[in-house]
Amino acid sequence: MHEGQGADLRDLPPLDPEASVSVVIPARWAEATIAGCLASVLPQLRDGDELVVVAADASSAEAALAVGDPRVRIVDNPDLMIAPALNRGIAATDRPVVLRADAQSRLPDGYRDRVVQLLSSTGASVTGGRQVPRAGSGFGAAVAAAMASPLGHGGAGYRSGAVAGPVDTVYLGTFRRDVLERVGGYDETFLTNEDAELNERVRRAGGTVWLDPTLDVEYLPRADVRALARQFRGYGRGRARTARVHRGSLRPRQLAAPLLVLGLAATSLLAVLAPLGGLAAPLSAWTVGPLGVLLTGYGAAVGLGARAATTGRSARTVEVALALVTMHLAWGIGFLGASLRLGGPASPRGGQDRSGQDRR
Repeated sequence: MHEGQGADLRDLPPLDPEASVSVVIPARWAEATIAGCLASVLPQLRDGDELVVVAADASSAEAALAVGDPRVRIVDNPDLMIAPALNRGIAATDRPVVLRADAQSRLPDGYRDRVVQLLSSTGASVTGGRQVPRAGSGFGAAVAAAMASPLGHGGAGYRSGAVAGPVDTVYLGTFRRDVLERVGGYDETFLTNEDAELNERVRRAGGTVWLDPTLDVEYLPRADVRALARQFRGYGRGRARTARVHRGSLRPRQLAAPLLVLGLAATSLLAVLAPLGGLAAPLSAWTVGPLGVLLTGYGAAVGLGARAATTGRSARTVEVALALVTMHLAWGIGFLGASLRLGGPASPRGGQDRSGQDRR
């Protein structure tokens, strides 16, 4: 898919508030999470709705079918990646509204009816709610606290928004099918950030992306440092590619992590070179000072942010600080690495971890 250059969404007919829904759920190695997602979705379906799980592996398909609900239909995804999975699920369904969920998401009660009502009443092309990270224990709980903090969400509306209205993107998203058809669906060359990139095309075509901050969609975060780093490195790469494809889409806040990485790298390199003598020697006083200031300032900000996110519990504060640093550095490194690749898109086979649930 993705043929929608020159699409115009300003002449869409009104949507029936009783429109039926196609639920599309991409799943890869999701045997531990897909049942929980389905448990939050299936009770909300109305007569005439349909649901497909687009499974990249047998274990995810088996876990979905094990729920024992005949409304669950499996669509295979041999490409493994999320964007092709979503396009396959959309192509295998035909209802006027397409509701995306993820295996690691849990929809709140009333979500299905609310997003359809918003599509109808606001005239929006896309509606959705906030991503609310939640985990009960372990490092995953620290990641959830980090992602929910200002230093973790960075002001992104789909995580921090408090006012209903138009935004750049929403978590997951529910779409009018005719909108997806006009803009060409998901761009399958995007490994990550596929939802934000699609919503950018929707907005440029004259459509509206509408956030309802009362819709808190639970998200199960990564439970170890390595998976978290892979995830956020992928986010950074996806955002860099979106910025290249859609000029003017990059927000100033999204430069914070790349600038942090550049600052740390530059001052650290000069600090190492300074003691070597020669031309590098005069740099010593200039480099050590800025490096110390940068590290001290960043460390203090992370420490205060982590403490605020955990109400001062020391053991968890350290874990939250580790999660924040991992998120910032990995996102910045991913963004810079992708920005330096001036050629075509990255390979469609790399850049995601085992869960396959990469977001923006």
